[in-house]
Amino acid sequence: MPVKTGTADRNALRQQVRQQRRALSATERDARARRLARHAGKDPLVFNSRHIAAYLAADGEMDPWPLMEQLWSLGKTLYLPVLVPFSGQRLWFSAYRPGDPLIVNRFGILEPERHHYHRIRPAALDLVLTPLVAFDLMGHRLGMGGGYYDRSFGFLNQRRHWRKPRLLGLAYEFQRHRRLEAEAWDVPLDAVATEARVHHCSVS
Repeated sequence: MPVKTGTADRNALRQQVRQQRRALSATERDARARRLARHAGKDPLVFNSRHIAAYLAADGEMDPWPLMEQLWSLGKTLYLPVLVPFSGQRLWFSAYRPGDPLIVNRFGILEPERHHYHRIRPAALDLVLTPLVAFDLMGHRLGMGGGYYDRSFGFLNQRRHWRKPRLLGLAYEFQRHRRLEAEAWDVPLDAVATEARVHHCSVS
């Protein structure tokens, strides 16, 4: 049976998975992140992309940093999400290199200092490394509940032939569920990378 879409059901699943993530030691999280980087770095979805959005891990999330280091070494341009007051609760993205100054946003998450000329819209990206709480192989994603990624990339649901950017979820294998029920506004993932492999999704 799919995970139901009721708020209580989704929140219970969020709490369960977040506890599982936090239970991993720092050493285990790092080892799994490095295994993910080895799989994902060779995947055409990643290798053929140049402008790639990432994120800084929090709350036990799968850490994209080892993959980010690999992508920098290949000459890719990486971006981090930024909250912009006039954006209608949608994300913009700012170019980021190691050592660039960061600030703490209103959710307590680090983001690049705001530089107008370095910000780009979501549609300008080739690939988005997406955090998540749970996923299934149909491309359904359960996030933290704020809806920022679904609002920011909702335009992809209007496209039938040309989908850009592609969305690649990053997760631990235990975050995979047999089936998640999707809401009408959910934006499906193209693939999910875990420490085990890259799952290419059958987007419904």
